[in-house]
Amino acid sequence: MENNQNEMNIELSEELATGVYSNLAIITHSPAEFVCDFVQIMPGMPKGKVRSRVVMTPQNTKRFLQALADNVSKYEQNFGAIEEPNPGVGFPPMNFGTPSTMA
Repeated sequence: MENNQNEMNIELSEELATGVYSNLAIITHSPAEFVCDFVQIMPGMPKGKVRSRVVMTPQNTKRFLQALADNVSKYEQNFGAIEEPNPGVGFPPMNFGTPSTMA
């Protein structure tokens, strides 16, 4: 019996399978980790709510960035360019005291 060492079984629970909606990502980092907070902001509401937080090592974050860029490229090849909205429109300035990036 051959065993392919590159195969991996990944379990996805019913609870996680539906996913969460996010229209803002806030990314912060330290020397040891990157923290990605996925936020849902509703129009007319004074504050958003973090729906999910993902913490990764710098190495895994870089691999995630490369995989995400590859998937965006494939998406645009199939469906056309993704239009970027006007930056900063509709989002108040945010500062959490750490270096951050919003997407």
